[in-house]
Parts: sequence; structure tokens; C-alpha cells
Amino acid sequence: MTATDAQRIEGAIHFIEANFRRQPSLKEIAASVNLSEYHFQRLFRRWAGISPKRFLQFLTAEYARRLLEESRSVLDVAFDVGMSGPGRLHDLTVNVHAMSPGEVKSRGAGLTIRYGFHDSPFGECLIATTERGVCTLFFVADGDRSAVVNDLAERWRGATLDENRRATRPVAEKIFAASDSGRPSLSLFVAGTNFQIRIWQALLTIPPGMLLSYGDLATLAGRPGAVRAAGTAVGQNPISFLIPCHRVIRRTGAFGKYRWGDAKKRALIGWEAARRHLREKPL
Repeated sequence: MTATDAQRIEGAIHFIEANFRRQPSLKEIAASVNLSEYHFQRLFRRWAGISPKRFLQFLTAEYARRLLEESRSVLDVAFDVGMSGPGRLHDLTVNVHAMSPGEVKSRGAGLTIRYGFHDSPFGECLIATTERGVCTLFFVADGDRSAVVNDLAERWRGATLDENRRATRPVAEKIFAASDSGRPSLSLFVAGTNFQIRIWQALLTIPPGMLLSYGDLATLAGRPGAVRAAGTAVGQNPISFLIPCHRVIRRTGAFGKYRWGDAKKRALIGWEAARRHLREKPL
């Protein structure tokens, strides 16, 4: 999917969110992104695998609350297997490697970070890698590539940055591949406090298409009383999508804020819910 198509999907979700109470028609939603009903329906089905109307059901607080109840079992499973096991994301096995305190202090001194811009089902993103794994995945907002590059440079002040799309393309293809063949592994290289890393590891235990509350996430990370701190750690996640901070919502069923925009979070949640729905009830 091209960046333009992803922007149209995100624009449609913005429109649905703003006009949800009056249940806009397919024609209205399509017109909001300057497409005919026919072309919008095709685009949306190609992106989500389901109709816009069915997708809308996945974005309601009622559906979110039901997922929160279902996800209670995630806590039990996670406690049974322990927090040391690898997290699963789609058909990837994701392993987290944390920087040592000395490496954190040096801000990546001696590291070479290769980065590139790539299309994703959710718009353009920046992916950055080191020899030890993916260190950054940022979504590009409003086409402003310089903003995410500056953020990358700020986080890794001591590292050498090398724009090298050819080097990061295989990683992008692995992350966003639709194929379920094989179980390739992917390593993440993160810099954070011990608490942040526990929160990020806990996020990896939430299966695609499921949701947890901030309180349950704090419990899963072994700090049940640190709900506010868990929320802060979620917001500081440097590897969007791969460390799925979008799968955490408020206990009321409200989706809450997201660094890359509320519509982006809804797109991610709905997209994963649609794929779960298709796996359980194939068309």
C-alpha cells in the first residue's frame, strides 16, 4: 500500500471518529477522502480485509471493553511462562536486547545506525537498525521526515547515522510481510530504564488483535501500583508497532492518546482486530 493510500485510510478513520454518533454512510466516508464509493470500498477491503462498516464495529468502546475482558487470560498465560520468553508478533519471534548502563550513558558512542524510510500499511515510517537489532521505528507525520530524523539523532547522540534504505529494506519487508510462512526472528536493541524495559517486554506478550488496560499492563510487568508510570513508559516506546504500545487502552474502553495520532492508533487496533476476525471466521 502506498503512502497516499495509507493517508486516505487514516483520513477516513478521522472522519468516522469525528462523525461516529450520526453513523455516516459509505458514500459520505468515501467523499471525505475524495474517492467514489466503489474505489473506497475496494481500497478499504484491500487494506483491512473487511468492509468499512465491520471495521467501524471494532472501533467502539463496547468492543474494546469486551477485548479487555478476554485479555484477562493474557495475564495468566504471561505469569505461567514468565517474562523471559520471547514475544510473538504476527509471524515474527521478537527478542529484546537492552543496552547496558554504560552504553545508555554513552548515547550509542561507537555505534553505526543505518536508517531508511519505508511504506507500511499505516503510512510512511522510519526504520533504524544496528548490528544488534532494530533500535527505532517511527511513523512520519504529515510528510515531515526531518522531525523523525532529528528525534533519532537526539536519542542516539553518540552514534553515527547512515541513511541507507537498501540496508533497512529487508527488515521493513520482514516486519510488514503478510505471509505466515516460516517463523523468522527479529531482534530489538533498546535503551531504557529497567522499569521501561519491563513494560516494553510486557507489551510484547499482548497478542495481535487483543487489548490490555494500563492497570493490567502494570500488573503484567510486576508493578501493579505503578499505573501512571506504566503509561509514561508506553509513551516513551522507541519502536512503534513492533513494541505494540497501541494495544494498551483505558479501562473504560476509550482508546486514549497516541504519539503518532489518535487515528493512527485506531487504524492499528482495527487492522489487527480485522486480521484476528478473518483468522477466526474466514470469509
